[in-house]
Amino acid sequence: MAERRITAAAIRKRKGTPFPVMTAYDAAFGRIAETAGIDVILVGDSLGMVMLGYASTTRVELADMERHGSAVMRGTSRAHVVVDLPFGSYEASDEAAVSAAVRLIKYGGASSVKLEGGVRVAERIAAIVRAGIPVMAHIGVLPQTAGIGEGFRRDVRREALLADARAVEAVGAYAVVFEMVDAPIARDLTETLTIPTIGIGSGPHCDGQVLVMHDALGLYPDPPPFARVFADVAKTAEAGFRAYADAVRTRSFPAE
Repeated sequence: MAERRITAAAIRKRKGTPFPVMTAYDAAFGRIAETAGIDVILVGDSLGMVMLGYASTTRVELADMERHGSAVMRGTSRAHVVVDLPFGSYEASDEAAVSAAVRLIKYGGASSVKLEGGVRVAERIAAIVRAGIPVMAHIGVLPQTAGIGEGFRRDVRREALLADARAVEAVGAYAVVFEMVDAPIARDLTETLTIPTIGIGSGPHCDGQVLVMHDALGLYPDPPPFARVFADVAKTAEAGFRAYADAVRTRSFPAE
């Protein structure tokens, strides 16, 4: 019998307990993350930058998220896999949002979906939840629109953040990401909400923490200032490539 995946309801019960979340974008790294004990994996639209080389996430298509989400699902057996709804897939209407979410669940195999925004997308979250699909919310700095709005500046709008947090909780989000939220505000909101908060660049007081895999492994040349390199995989990979190239040039590989 296949191992049962961790549910959104189980993640909601982690409120008050620190837990790690990591991004992954393919079967290989999904498998590695799960084996390492990370059982909540985010297939973020950050793949547009770290995997596809775009300058921002806005060019990512729903098909990209479906493809990469299904790859991570195939590489894992127990992890809860959250897949981002990309820019343009949910803004137009509740119907568009539900349709996009259903596609990620039905064809991408996602465990749940994530979308950016608070008060302004509360109706979209409610519609997706009514369709039976778990939703992780995302407030604070919103990467999908930051480049065409206020930019990637730390969010210190206490009252606006409180309104956003309460709105997504009220319509049924099972957890909420805080991106670059001022740390004291993130702490206060974490204490206020009944659902888990997951911080990225928002200080140590959130329930969970998430990092982009490429930042944690030293694979991206321009990581954000709040990230930490936990293993410099880029240097190890470069050394391996050099060793291979030298072996080919000196005819020491392949062996007779």
